[in-house]
Amino acid sequence: MTDHIEIPTRMLVHALIREDGTVGADELYTVANTLGMSDQQVRLCVKRLVAEGRFTHEGRGRKAELRATADTTRALAPNADFLRHAFQQDAGLAPWDGVWHLAAFAVPESARPARDSLRETLVHLGGAPLQGGLYVCANPWEPYVEEAAHRLDAHGALTLLTTTDLRRGDTQEPAELARRLWPLPEIADRYHRLSRVTRPRLARLTGPDELTPSALLTIAVELAAELTRAMEPDPLLPPQLLPQPWPGTQARELIAQCWAALHEREHDEARPVLFRLYADITREAADGAARPPRSGRLA
Repeated sequence: MTDHIEIPTRMLVHALIREDGTVGADELYTVANTLGMSDQQVRLCVKRLVAEGRFTHEGRGRKAELRATADTTRALAPNADFLRHAFQQDAGLAPWDGVWHLAAFAVPESARPARDSLRETLVHLGGAPLQGGLYVCANPWEPYVEEAAHRLDAHGALTLLTTTDLRRGDTQEPAELARRLWPLPEIADRYHRLSRVTRPRLARLTGPDELTPSALLTIAVELAAELTRAMEPDPLLPPQLLPQPWPGTQARELIAQCWAALHEREHDEARPVLFRLYADITREAADGAARPPRSGRLA
């Protein structure tokens, strides 16, 4: 039985943005219908996106065209750095230097929304709570943490530090610390699912049957959705801190093969930005694997 892939309509619209910043309504409705979405569901989503100022809308019906605003275009791939870093880790290009990166904050109750947002950002960036207001990450996250703190007007309440001597109770061994601080079995299960979802689609992409442009787009959107679900809760711990073999490495290898196959099957039509983004990242990792490893740092 094939795993069902749930794709939010908003994610679909974003995934279909072409390199010129447009989304064709006919293409959008065709892929949406293939994924089991109704025309009404798509229309309501488009209406909300336009009302939020994320897109402009020209034309009517399936001949209409959406155009992403500048803010939407900039936010298309906010996690590109982290996806790139994951492939670098998989290729052995980002070895861990043994440094733990910590962030502490003390935001007053009067600024509770900023405090909550900062906490959520730290977790999203791969941080694990050590105790109230103190989070740890295995990657150099400082630029991202500081950007978020400035944006939330909480930079004055932020303290950043690094250490090579982290202990929690009697636990000091890095891999054991990682096992205790992050929900690794849950993260591994997400990658096992990603592999299950990817294999039959890879078989279609590398098989002899012709696939229509809408079929290729549908596969691309499904893979992008599942990759996002697997990677969003992943702190991208260095391989030295993870059980081996780590299922994330295998899942991303399958994804890379899919993007290579999608690239080979491309038609002349303007392609979505995510085609180029993911293809470029996987190609960079493949090219870099032939070069000597360098110190790991998020790009």
